[in-house]
Amino acid sequence: MLNTRSIKVLCVDDHRIVREGLSLIIGRQPDMEVVATASSGEEAIDLYGKCRPDVTLMDLNLRGLGGLDAIKAIRRQDGQARIVVLTMHNGEEYIHRALEAGASSYLLKDSLSDHLIGVIRDVFQGRRPLMPDVEALLAERAGNGHLTPREVQVVQLISEGMRNKEIAAALGISFETAQVHVKNILAKLKVQDRTAAVSIAVRRGIIQLN
Repeated sequence: MLNTRSIKVLCVDDHRIVREGLSLIIGRQPDMEVVATASSGEEAIDLYGKCRPDVTLMDLNLRGLGGLDAIKAIRRQDGQARIVVLTMHNGEEYIHRALEAGASSYLLKDSLSDHLIGVIRDVFQGRRPLMPDVEALLAERAGNGHLTPREVQVVQLISEGMRNKEIAAALGISFETAQVHVKNILAKLKVQDRTAAVSIAVRRGIIQLN
């Protein structure tokens, strides 16, 4: 008999039950197989080099090196690497950063399994499919105010409970500059106070709470 399995898949997730579930779903397909699984970003990079999968499924929350950094490292290793982010994170900034890092597609973990299989096949063919819910989030991002890297640092420090004086000291800037950054952040996020700014920044995926 001819071996019809042609799409080699690497599954990267820090939860064993998810890796096993993905392996089971993919293993049912006549045209694909899971060639390796990884639980950390470092392991994913190592196994990618050894197995050279056709498609890599990548979670963002991983032990050690995170998913975004793993995507960048794999893409440096192989500029043609086809990577599908499969995650619970539905903030538009997560999606933007993943695609910017080189991911071919972005799927939420509550997507139906047949969507996952279809996306794997599409990505294998060189396409960059996005589900309607992901496209909607990207469209929402396009209409929102974008924070500068410095403003992201400031709102992260706000989330840690720092006041303007402490933010200024932490970033080596003047108190007045810190005030301006906070004012700009509130305006861009269209909120009136610091607590609301943190809430919106977390929801959109701009920052993560430590």
